[in-house]
Amino acid sequence: MHRFAQLYQELDASTSIRRKLDALRRYWQDAPAADAAWAVYFLAGGRPRRTLSSTALRQWAADRAGVSDWLFEVSYQTVGDLAETIALLLPALPVRDTTPLSVWMTERLLPWRTQPPEQQWTTLSAWMSSLDPTQRFVLIKLIGGGWRVGVSRQLVVRSLAEHAGLPVPLVAQRMMGYTDSRHVPNAAAYEALVAPPAATAGDEGQACPPGIQPYPFFLAHPMDELPAEAPDAWLAEWKFDGIRAQIVRRHGETGIWSRGEELLNEAFPDLLALAASWPDGTVLDGEIVVRDETVVPLPADSPLAALGWRPAPFARLQTRITRKQITRRLLDEHPAAFIPYDLLEWQCADLRALPQAARRTRLEAVAAALGLIASPLVRAPDWTGLAAQRAGARTAGLEGLMLKQAEARYGMGRTRSDGVWLKWKLDPMTVDAVLVYAQAGHGRRANLYTDYTFAVWNRPPANDAEVQAVQEAIAAREPARPGALQLVTFAKAYSGLTDTELQAVDKVIRQTTVDRFGPVRSLRPTLVFELGFEGIGASPRHKSGLAVRFPRILRWRTDKPLREADTLADLQRWLPP
Repeated sequence: MHRFAQLYQELDASTSIRRKLDALRRYWQDAPAADAAWAVYFLAGGRPRRTLSSTALRQWAADRAGVSDWLFEVSYQTVGDLAETIALLLPALPVRDTTPLSVWMTERLLPWRTQPPEQQWTTLSAWMSSLDPTQRFVLIKLIGGGWRVGVSRQLVVRSLAEHAGLPVPLVAQRMMGYTDSRHVPNAAAYEALVAPPAATAGDEGQACPPGIQPYPFFLAHPMDELPAEAPDAWLAEWKFDGIRAQIVRRHGETGIWSRGEELLNEAFPDLLALAASWPDGTVLDGEIVVRDETVVPLPADSPLAALGWRPAPFARLQTRITRKQITRRLLDEHPAAFIPYDLLEWQCADLRALPQAARRTRLEAVAAALGLIASPLVRAPDWTGLAAQRAGARTAGLEGLMLKQAEARYGMGRTRSDGVWLKWKLDPMTVDAVLVYAQAGHGRRANLYTDYTFAVWNRPPANDAEVQAVQEAIAAREPARPGALQLVTFAKAYSGLTDTELQAVDKVIRQTTVDRFGPVRSLRPTLVFELGFEGIGASPRHKSGLAVRFPRILRWRTDKPLREADTLADLQRWLPP
């Protein structure tokens, strides 16, 4: 643990990519394989399961440090990180635990999670007495599930490749699935990552790769401007609002992998049944959606006429991935479908080096043989024609277009060296909303209020006097009267403003605070912001009856008075038909 805590500190203290790489390589060189296996897991994105709530950890730490609750909260708001606050407040002891990271995980932390709560606290207190502040910090991160460090997965892959003298693409391929929550890191798993490459066979008909691991996903770039080439140099497809996934069929087994490398087999038994008849050595990249069977048949001029059905809103798909038990009723009400748009492996041969157009030709033949329909192509003689078709995407429940260079190979991550994929998304849905709650940020923004909650009017204000009456009622902490004008919360957002704007908004927040609820401030409404979001749906869990996807701040509307902020009716107009 001590050596891993040192590595964390080195990585967190530097912004230099070269220094981070050097620190990682030193660690791989010195660490036992069993420790390195866990370090790879956590640094590459593996999430430790949250064992204790942050509220319980705060109370325990305040008691151990002998400080009052209010002083602990002030310290936490100043520091901005719970684990660092606890590590700093607990009494300093001249000790250093030398237990290896792998032993900490397999013999201490994993069994500890099954202990009764009273025993957990006793054990945790004993552990803290044998750790220095840096080790305490890392341990709390592992326990609280708030693990973050300034290292990308790609940097971890690159450091392992440099350490082992292997090609980066080979290590990236071996890493696929490594951070799945079902995977328990061990020495053998790490040694397989850095082992010399095995001899490879040739073309179709070769032996399938071992296991059901997916390939590294090829990611698209946002499109800032139209490409210089004519449209015929690109393949245009619809962009679906679903889950990007690879379905891998090898050795009589199937793996359904999300882009985040989660194995989704339990959530989609219907897709497992679909893939059970595929031949070994088949890997398809595509989109998982839920079929909306309420609009059948589709109009002849629908963008999805070739598909024969339209995808349901993302909220219905989310129902499939958040349920612990997939019932027959859930399968019937939210039937999953897989729309393939790339063929990565066929008859055990890796096809990623083929041009996009060649893979597409093969995909159409394979999809037809498997009873699937490939993602429909969108054709137009020029960019104006494609733009016109893109404009109708929202009414079909689509997000825009994907543009893929006809000569592009299937690359690794968000690269341009193998060709380019572009996301030509629709302009975001927008609404002008009122800031009503604020909370301090974390890290370097711990002393600024940067996390905001926004609201819209329940109906259009009649005049400025009615708006002022709402402001005065909120300042006096009076509840809203039935039927009266009021602000209804609907979204939280924390990105989109410059540092200068954040400073200015923070000043207003401190001047207009009405009440405090722990770290949250309730405000007298004075500020209007334009928010953008990617989707919207009905939601009985929210006060507004609506839930928006990926809300973000587009601009501070200093030009707009409070009475001109939007209403619930304005939000509801964005709901899909």
